[in-house]
Amino acid sequence: MSETTYRVVLHKQAVGEIRALSEKIKKRVKQAISILANDPRPAGASRLRGSSNAYRIRFGEYRLLYEIHATEVVVYVVGVAHRREVYRRLLRRQ
Repeated sequence: MSETTYRVVLHKQAVGEIRALSEKIKKRVKQAISILANDPRPAGASRLRGSSNAYRIRFGEYRLLYEIHATEVVVYVVGVAHRREVYRRLLRRQ
């Protein structure tokens, strides 16, 4: 675990996606986001292929996608959605 505290920034569309989730998934997502501030690579996080700084965390059939910008000490949450939709949404936001 890192001693550096990261600033967590949510993409404005990610905020809307989180609001639309069920309360059960929303609670798990919020817990994961709070953990990212202290540990941007927690257990269960996987690096996305094709990118050196993009990661995902699984919540059943939902995914939280985020990028780590270590030089800026920022974790940028890109999106939260069902697994069949989240990667297409990510591509549209880049």
